[in-house]
Amino acid sequence: MSDLFPGAQPPHAPLAELMRPRTLDEVLGQTHLLGPGKPLRLAFESGTPHSMILWGPPGTGKTTLARLMAQAFDAEFIALSAVLSGVKEIREAIARAEQVAAGSGRRTIVFVDEVHRFNKAQQDAFLPYVERGLITLIGATTENPSFEVNSALLSRAAVYVLNGLSDEDLGALFERVRARVFPELDFSEDARARLIGFADGDARRLLNTLELVRGAAQAAAIRRVEAALVDEALSRSLRRFDKGGEQFYDQISALHKSVRGSNPDAALYWLVRMLEGGADPLYLGRRVVRMAVEDVGLADPRALQIALDACATYERLGSPEGELALAHAVIFMACAAKSNAVYVAYQAAREFVGRDKTRPVPLHLRNAPARLMKDLGYGEGYRYAHDEAQGYAAGERYLPEGMDAPEWYRPSDRGLEAKIAEKLRQLRELDRRANDDK
Repeated sequence: MSDLFPGAQPPHAPLAELMRPRTLDEVLGQTHLLGPGKPLRLAFESGTPHSMILWGPPGTGKTTLARLMAQAFDAEFIALSAVLSGVKEIREAIARAEQVAAGSGRRTIVFVDEVHRFNKAQQDAFLPYVERGLITLIGATTENPSFEVNSALLSRAAVYVLNGLSDEDLGALFERVRARVFPELDFSEDARARLIGFADGDARRLLNTLELVRGAAQAAAIRRVEAALVDEALSRSLRRFDKGGEQFYDQISALHKSVRGSNPDAALYWLVRMLEGGADPLYLGRRVVRMAVEDVGLADPRALQIALDACATYERLGSPEGELALAHAVIFMACAAKSNAVYVAYQAAREFVGRDKTRPVPLHLRNAPARLMKDLGYGEGYRYAHDEAQGYAAGERYLPEGMDAPEWYRPSDRGLEAKIAEKLRQLRELDRRANDDK
């Protein structure tokens, strides 16, 4: 069996490896899975391993749990990385599992880190061996398995959702490291809080950061670690952010919903989180344009222009001035009157046109640039609105024959749309009177 937890670690071993839990009780967090009577605890106690997908953010214990599972069931442990492995490595893992089964009858657990990065064919390659019971597959992913893992494989594996570690969990890990590895260092409360906050729920990130800080303290020949040393050791405190993953779209969703909910502080928070995490500012600008049209609409038409101006400003000035323009637009959008009437009307019109027949343009609305078209009646009877009283051709029809007025656009009573609604009511009354006189 693979050496899951080497007893004699070399002095240069990363802190994350030195501090890896050796027993289930040493695992921090995940009490919803590992507490008494909880699903993963029961899985460990069942006596029979089963295939599973461990879904959660980085540094929450997915690899550790897979190793502990192999240890608990005295199983051969084969680790693959979907980033580095291909069909060749999969075949080698299966061949090794067959040798183990034939030689000792022991089970084999195949752990696939970042399983979502395997393509469909690679994921499908495991299916027959999982079904035969030759291997127990444990996949680790930071992405939603519903979208990233094949349904056939997903149906044969239990999915366990791991959460980011709490500040209390990270604090316990922090104290564990101090006691075991470098008790000579003394940390101020601010430094401790800065390190835990930077870790952002990721145990591995905390441990890697602690290594950096210890190196900086040794270089400066100091024993007392203050917040200033932490800031100096960390060149830039970037929050965890995956530009292409689920967290990216979750944060975009949070930004959009904060604007829609008229909360400028929350909207600004999510905007800055994404900018600091490395999101493309112009992508965010395009989303702000969408918010202006979808959620502010004609309640305040200035919103669209401000959003477009913010994008143009960023393109012209770059960072940091352009980012301030995006913040300006987001705060305006959050504070503006809201209406989705344009969005709702557009969606309704699209749905109608998509299922409706092709209706001809009424003759009086057709263009008649040539004599033949005029002879055919194109444009005949059209009333030029500017020549009519109040600049409105009361009673004129603009929809195809036989199509009732759908009233897709229903302005709200907020912002400018309240005035638009009143004007439309007046025009509809003029139409009613004109039709009554016919």
